[in-house]
Amino acid sequence: MARSASSKPPAARASPPPAASTVDQKPSSYVSKRKDDYSSEGVEDHDVFLLPGSDFQLVLAITVVAAVVRLFRIYQPTSVVFDEVHFGGFATKYIKGRFFMDVHPPLAKLMITLFGWLAGFNGNFDFKDIGKDYLEPGVPYVAMRMFPAICGILLAPTMFLTLKAAGCRTFTAAMGAGLIIFENGLLTQARLILLDSPLMIATAFTVLAFTSFTNQQELGPSRAFGLSWWFWLIMTGLGLGMTVSIKWVGLFTIAWVGSLTLVQLWVLLGDYKNVTIRIFAKHFMARVFSLIVIPATFYLAMFGIHFLCLRNPGDGDGFMSSEFQSTLNSKAMKNVPADVLMGSRISIRHLNTQGGYLHSHPLMYPTGSKQQQITLYPHKDDNNLWLLENQTQPLDMNGEPINGTNAWYNIPETHYVENGAIIRLNHIATHRRLHSHDVRPPITEADWQNEVSAYGYEGFDGDANDFFRVEIVKKKSKPGVAQERLRTIDTKFRLVHIMTGCVLFSHKVKLPEWASEQQEVTCARGGTLPNSLWYIEHNDHPKLGPDAETVNYANPGFFGKFWELQKVMWKTNAGLVDSHAWDSRPPSWPILRRGINFWGKDHRQIYLIGNPIIWWSATAAIVIYVLFKGIAVLRWQRSCNDYSKPVFKRFDYEIGTSVLGWALHYFPFFLMQRQLFLHHYFPALYFGILAFCQIYDFVTARIPGIGLREKPLIGKAGAVGFLILSIVAFTLLSPLAYGNAWTRAECRRVKLFSTWDWDCNTFLDSYDAYSTLPSTLAAAAQTPQQSVEAKKAPVGQPPAAGGQQGQVPIVDAQQQKPQEDQAKVSGAPVVDNKRLLHTEERVEYRDQDGNLLNEEQVKALEGKVEFKTRYETRTRVIDAQGNEILLPPGEQAPQAQEQEPVAPAGVAPPHPDVEGANSETAKGTIPDEPIPEPKESVEGEKESEEKAAKPASEKKEASAKDDEL
Repeated sequence: MARSASSKPPAARASPPPAASTVDQKPSSYVSKRKDDYSSEGVEDHDVFLLPGSDFQLVLAITVVAAVVRLFRIYQPTSVVFDEVHFGGFATKYIKGRFFMDVHPPLAKLMITLFGWLAGFNGNFDFKDIGKDYLEPGVPYVAMRMFPAICGILLAPTMFLTLKAAGCRTFTAAMGAGLIIFENGLLTQARLILLDSPLMIATAFTVLAFTSFTNQQELGPSRAFGLSWWFWLIMTGLGLGMTVSIKWVGLFTIAWVGSLTLVQLWVLLGDYKNVTIRIFAKHFMARVFSLIVIPATFYLAMFGIHFLCLRNPGDGDGFMSSEFQSTLNSKAMKNVPADVLMGSRISIRHLNTQGGYLHSHPLMYPTGSKQQQITLYPHKDDNNLWLLENQTQPLDMNGEPINGTNAWYNIPETHYVENGAIIRLNHIATHRRLHSHDVRPPITEADWQNEVSAYGYEGFDGDANDFFRVEIVKKKSKPGVAQERLRTIDTKFRLVHIMTGCVLFSHKVKLPEWASEQQEVTCARGGTLPNSLWYIEHNDHPKLGPDAETVNYANPGFFGKFWELQKVMWKTNAGLVDSHAWDSRPPSWPILRRGINFWGKDHRQIYLIGNPIIWWSATAAIVIYVLFKGIAVLRWQRSCNDYSKPVFKRFDYEIGTSVLGWALHYFPFFLMQRQLFLHHYFPALYFGILAFCQIYDFVTARIPGIGLREKPLIGKAGAVGFLILSIVAFTLLSPLAYGNAWTRAECRRVKLFSTWDWDCNTFLDSYDAYSTLPSTLAAAAQTPQQSVEAKKAPVGQPPAAGGQQGQVPIVDAQQQKPQEDQAKVSGAPVVDNKRLLHTEERVEYRDQDGNLLNEEQVKALEGKVEFKTRYETRTRVIDAQGNEILLPPGEQAPQAQEQEPVAPAGVAPPHPDVEGANSETAKGTIPDEPIPEPKESVEGEKESEEKAAKPASEKKEASAKDDEL
């Protein structure tokens, strides 16, 4: 029964019988009477703290059921799944303190790391590939999965409380909680080391808090600034801070709260009798503090913790500016002389592409001029050093040129390098000068780009193609002296080639393996200014003594680092436009057109797919409200006076609030060109489920005249029936969520559409077949890595000289650890170990002509050349004692697990998975061996590879592809 805004709240309020609880049963004079304040008609106090004890008991029961469903066999699979590649890897970097760059804010990643650290994770597992085994290295992956699982468990009671706060009956709220529990997609995300489950609980908590605050607000002036009013407003702000600190999808939740807050302020502004300017200002400032200041402070605090944890250089610092990198341990630079003189030894950095160094090494281009390569390299290295020369050699007192590299150190008077000076750059390590000519580059074969190379030898006078003019870009340089002459760090300049007029240029194009995939440097006519800008980082000259003026990078401080990281995250996120095997577009999400293949192994599969009953019902609720709103607007234009009825108004506002949340979390994705996946729809799905439950509650318990309000048993039976139908659909698809055994027939039976593209051929024909799987298959499925014990040579089988040996257990990898250790990791069952598969590899060394070298020849060449290795592999089956088992004639040994390839000797490591400066760049390499004949393709092999589980590239780091910026 509705009560006036001034009445006291009851100690506890049970869900009243529908027939006696609606405003419509009040006298007509009450319905027609307009309130003289901003309170809303038909609103009761739905504070969730005042629920009866039976409702809290139901909340506890819902939580227990959710825990059983979410935690069932959470230890499986025992290997890396989908984007655990990324988020597990981030936990490793947090523990090691190595800086990384991710497109998502840090809160959920920090919590996953905390759970892993508390369980003993030391960061020595890299989560590199889908299918990489957790058991053998003892990764506490179950503990790390527990945080998303707990978030998934709490989502169900949060839905219950939100529906109660919105005024729904208990059986409707219980149905809504059940739909959350038995939604397959939410279940799948909540069992893995992923961010979507934390995002969902943060979003749901925000919805609960704002719904509760709105209820207090609509009760009128007597509730304003009360304890409950303030509590739920502050909790809304905290929820917004948590949501946006997990993913930027939280910005859509902010938009939802902000839109409804503006509506509230508009209503307040119209109540001129009760809301003075002073009271309105209090309302406004309360919302500014709670909904802007609190979320912003929380968001900043998360990045403060993020920076405190990541103090060391890592594979993500290449995304950041030099000033940012200088704040990391071992990346800080000593003060260097500010003035640049003729004869200075300098290193030159590119301004626009994360500050790579102008670099050369003693390898030649395979095409074009075939002169020495010039590249951009992201690490400090002696091959980044250049001698800055005038266009002529210095002269002695007799006017004769002084030859030799050190000639510039011995002249009595040195000169500054001023704007417009003609210079040459001599590569100190190879004595070749920076050079350009009218030859196309090896990769970017555009007419407006010329090749840049290093040309000459020690003592060579050079030619006119070595000359570059210094052009200082004043608007990019520090005001003052740095705009007139070259100054370390402060001056930004271009190098214009004298003979051709092109400008030294670099961009996000990587050279092939013959240049270690370093970044291409060209000379461009008409290149963009940012890609043509350079500055000097290192500078020394004997004439610049200890008293010389020095400079260093300015410390950007917390806010400078924070703002720079936000810009890089935004730019990287927008640049993720490459196609992905499992991406999908927004129009397909509401109809559940396709899912995502997360993992497949051992005739089992994890495939993200929603519960179609729940999914389509939520979509139907949106459609129903849109049709209702269209008809309501038409009737309003015809003065039908529907909005004079409180139930009609409440239906429009309450369902409209949820549909607005759905729309704000769905339609913005249509504007994005980046990769998108089905899991991006989950926040919108939550609002869709809310709308469906609210519509059901109005139809069965609030709308008069259709007979259901007077017969609550029908409504309860309908909720139970719908929930049972959802559970049936959940059960049929659950093997795809849990990674359980399944049969092909059952798989095909529930595969309603061809776009549901999980592979039924993955599964076996019967459940009995799973218990009789060959042990070799179990091993291949369960153990992608060699065990520590397996690396020891078996008794009586010493390894070949220079070779490597490894053993892969044919049975489950869990046998490699004691049973008690396995129980600590996952509780997975133990299988007896009877046979081992043994692989033996012998390293072959060949010369440049492909001839095999013996041990004496290899020893004679050590230290003079670098080798690329080739392995000759044979497979033997041995028992646990290392004795070889002879197979019957015609029987082949089982397939051994493939070893990770050994990286060939390179020039410099690819960008940039090393810490600190690289000590040296290799001086040469032997040409590759002839490419072997390609193997015959297997029918369906390419299609199978395309359908394999792949991590979403939205989480790629700087080390993976820094050309994604």
